[in-house]
Amino acid sequence: MRRTAPPCRVIPPYLLARLAATGEPAVAEAARRTLAIDAGARTRRTERAAPPPNAAPARAPQRTIADAGHGYDLPGRLVRREGEAPVGDAAADESYDDMGATWSLLWEVYGRDSLDGAGLPLDATVHFGERYQNAFWNGDRMVIGDGDGVVFGRFSASVDVIGHELTHGLTAFTAALAYAGQPGALNESVSDVFGSLVRQRVRGQSAAEADWLIGAELLLPGVRGVALRSLKAPGTAYDDPRLGRDPQPATMSGYVTTTSDSGGVHINSGIPNHAFYLAATSIGGDAWDGAGRVWYDALTSGRVAASATFADFAEVTVDLAAQRFGIGSASHSAVRDAWTAVEVLT
Repeated sequence: MRRTAPPCRVIPPYLLARLAATGEPAVAEAARRTLAIDAGARTRRTERAAPPPNAAPARAPQRTIADAGHGYDLPGRLVRREGEAPVGDAAADESYDDMGATWSLLWEVYGRDSLDGAGLPLDATVHFGERYQNAFWNGDRMVIGDGDGVVFGRFSASVDVIGHELTHGLTAFTAALAYAGQPGALNESVSDVFGSLVRQRVRGQSAAEADWLIGAELLLPGVRGVALRSLKAPGTAYDDPRLGRDPQPATMSGYVTTTSDSGGVHINSGIPNHAFYLAATSIGGDAWDGAGRVWYDALTSGRVAASATFADFAEVTVDLAAQRFGIGSASHSAVRDAWTAVEVLT
């Protein structure tokens, strides 16, 4: 049975609120429209398209791409199915490739057939809305905006953004972390972690070589920043007159108590994000094959409750690192030391 949650979006509401208050009419209008769309149910769900007669065999991705034509009804007009050639639309073709890269990470590294482990089709709708400044997983499909063309470009341009949003589906089918407070920040962090792993694997980068950024391709020229978030250095991704300054803390000393953003889920996710970065770079090699295996083990272990705190999740990863790498091994110590460094464990 499918386990769904409210749509989780890559651009947090506090960034959109800042953009809505800028003196640039086009950006502000796009932000206000995006906030209004994100605030409630505005889309009409329709049935998934039937698979083509020559559908790919089991244990291969099953992708479809639809085009909303800048409207708001889903799924939109079908433009590409699994196995078909590129259509020449950057958003459609990037989304197809990005979903394939996410499926490949799950299957080729972790032996999981899609988000649910049972071959769930991966469907996406591109060109959603008018200058829509976001992307989200709605429990059925990826929904991807084109950005406003001033601050944000098209959201399909960052493979880690697509990986991030699809991972919300993976989390819904496994730990089902509640989307508020610390569990919600863990939910966001897990998506950043696996989004980053997708990006690193596509680029063939080791943990030491990776930039550890989320959404680096989204920010357009003139924006003072490098990405939406940084796992390596939370709080440094941007410092821009329109976006403000990246508010993410790297340790529990900077934990932000707030009622906005579902209790700071996009803010405090910087803490577990940084723990993963520290563990991955300490273990070394390819992050998806080191710390990534531990985080995947934890997510799918049945030991992470929907209400899990940072400390709860940390204890599970430390225990599973011991099981995978050996008690007292360098990799086991790297995981514990990472959580200690961000002040979650003592």
